[in-house]
Amino acid sequence: MTDYMIRATAANDAIRAFAATTRQMVEDARLAHDTTPVCTAALGRLLTGGVMIGSMLKEDRALVTLQIHGDGPAGGLTVTADSHFHAKGYVNDPHVQLPLKPNGKLDVSGAVGRGTMTVIRDLGLKEPYVGTIDMPSGEIAEDLTYYFAESEQVPSSVGLGVLVDRDWSVKQAGGFIIQLLPETPDEVIDSLEKKLASVSSVTTMLEAGMTPEDILQELLGEFGFEVMEKNEVSYYCGCSAERIEKALISIGPKDIQEMIDGGEPIEVGCQFCAKKYRFDIPDLKRIYDIQIRSKR
Repeated sequence: MTDYMIRATAANDAIRAFAATTRQMVEDARLAHDTTPVCTAALGRLLTGGVMIGSMLKEDRALVTLQIHGDGPAGGLTVTADSHFHAKGYVNDPHVQLPLKPNGKLDVSGAVGRGTMTVIRDLGLKEPYVGTIDMPSGEIAEDLTYYFAESEQVPSSVGLGVLVDRDWSVKQAGGFIIQLLPETPDEVIDSLEKKLASVSSVTTMLEAGMTPEDILQELLGEFGFEVMEKNEVSYYCGCSAERIEKALISIGPKDIQEMIDGGEPIEVGCQFCAKKYRFDIPDLKRIYDIQIRSKR
């Protein structure tokens, strides 16, 4: 099944909701970064949340970046998503391995630890919107739920899940975000809370063959649920040799000269997709010349 997400409304537009299936997107991230199962689950949850939050952006070149700085062995995670249903990300230490929790689940909170979550919305204005919270759990879905309530004052429920197979490949991944707008009636809120408390985990629903439409139907069907939009989502990194070269130009001629004096080509890797870019000595000399000309 192709990865996709839907946007929906319910309760006469008093509820807005998003749901996605992201197995291939998370698998692409796993392959790019060679993540262990617990890091696959952590990064996959954040990627899934990120791509849904990115879809909330209206501006063509807008970006949202989710950064987790935890004290767990994974060290931290970063995900960036755009308004065109693309996301990319990485784990600081993708090779962390931890024992399963007593319930047999991957110990994502143990890998992430306690710390902060920062959400940066760059709408192309002078200053991006930045919101930071102290993470209550390190489980990511609960942390995003808390972020929406504390930083954006939007009551929300976030469900995220990644199921890793025995060969470490991604078997299932997906999630949902349900948000209550100010006009949501109290009786709808009460009924929705009971429904959310009774449903299975995201991965259980996906393993049962449920689609994003099925998941929101299960959660919101009694409130007049209606799908408004459906779009494919993917893991996408727009890095290129030209962009890496611009980054090298920005570090200053002294550092480039030291690389040239070393007499060896350098290799620069992209954090988001792990692609490697090689710059030989003639390339470094050309970059150095560009730097010198720019300072005249």
